[in-house]
Amino acid sequence: MTEKTLSNISSEENLRLLVEGKLPYEEVKKLIRMDVKDEDRFWKYLRILQARVPWGDKILLRIGDHLYIVLNAGNQRVVKCDCGHEFGDYRQNWKLNALLHVRKTPEEFLEIRPIGFASPDHEMAEVREFYCPGCVTQLAVEVVPHGYPFLFEMLPDLDTFYRDILGQPLPGGSTDKEPLADKSAELTSTWAAGQQDRQGGEQ
Repeated sequence: MTEKTLSNISSEENLRLLVEGKLPYEEVKKLIRMDVKDEDRFWKYLRILQARVPWGDKILLRIGDHLYIVLNAGNQRVVKCDCGHEFGDYRQNWKLNALLHVRKTPEEFLEIRPIGFASPDHEMAEVREFYCPGCVTQLAVEVVPHGYPFLFEMLPDLDTFYRDILGQPLPGGSTDKEPLADKSAELTSTWAAGQQDRQGGEQ
């Protein structure tokens, strides 16, 4: 392929159509089969995502259909929904700050899995549905054993990704000496401390 042809295939307009699910399949295959990918594709992708949301915080990475890690006005890296609702530090599992609906019975499973389709064993597993408190969009579903901790699917090393892969370090450097450390326990510990304080006040 010529350089001009490659440029047309991976144009920002084509990428926008791809994000929206409107790019014809033949064009999708051309994008996949490119021997040499365009070096600025990630930046094109970010511009497309940024244009789709109603807020101005800088998107650093998309982590779901409706979720992003952004740099907010307070210079904090947080998880944010399409609607603008913030879930807090990206190193804490965003699900801890989401609305939760749990299905545990066969009757509840039937609401989403018609008769004849495989369903979880209700004696062993439950279905958890996570929703945004701001717009009530469903953000994730997990099928896990009863009592299993919330799955934390993605904890990216943003600084390494931007510095070593993209060649453009993020402003301000690392947010922490251990950027890959899961900080979820810090959030739940504050809940436990608050519960203890309330119990102490009731005595």
